[in-house]
Amino acid sequence: MARAQRGKDPEVPGAADEGEKRTSLVDDAYAALRAAIRDASFAPGYQASEQEIALRLGMSRTPVHEAAIRLQEDGLVRVLPRKGILILALAPDDMREIYDVVIAMEGRAAELVAALADHERLAAAQALDAQTDIMAEAHARSDLPAWGQADGAFHAALIEHARNGRMSRIVQSINDQSHRARMLTLNLRRALDASIAEHRRIAQAIRAGDAAEALDATRQHRIRARNELLPLLDSYGLKHL
Repeated sequence: MARAQRGKDPEVPGAADEGEKRTSLVDDAYAALRAAIRDASFAPGYQASEQEIALRLGMSRTPVHEAAIRLQEDGLVRVLPRKGILILALAPDDMREIYDVVIAMEGRAAELVAALADHERLAAAQALDAQTDIMAEAHARSDLPAWGQADGAFHAALIEHARNGRMSRIVQSINDQSHRARMLTLNLRRALDASIAEHRRIAQAIRAGDAAEALDATRQHRIRARNELLPLLDSYGLKHL
């Protein structure tokens, strides 16, 4: 009787802790592998066994395998049966598709933020201005990596303040895919000061609660960036990023 009751008892000592530990290990592996892809420690086209990648990350193979499955859904890797993990490259056409999504989503995000209550809208504008100030300071000292980091933080803040979870997940995924291309072409771009001015226009529209202006400013900013980046990729013959 006692044995039957124990068999029905869903509470197994230590099971919850083990499950949490496993989830944490997978999350750690996901974050580490994602970061290595973003900063090109694992370059586009790199292929290796799960064991080799796990060794390079200082982790065990099982969480790396599960992390790779998640990253495959994000479009960053391809898991090849019996061949390991392939780090996916981007082509100019991929960047064109990414910009199509970003232009639509960030424009909508700016509308949503501009429609927030006064104190929420002003807090968002302050956060955007803070990142733009960092960009301006980085530009003045020709610190391109710092400029790029603050630029990414500006756009992440815009999406975050829109408070749309699905939008956040989609934009994070495509930003991860496009990050390498953005950082690779920073040295080639000539209109970094234009981005700073456009960011200030976006923040000003949000502060004023002008949703139509916020939408237009954000769309025009991303359209200009697209029209600058894609020809650069073509002119320099960058077929894979």
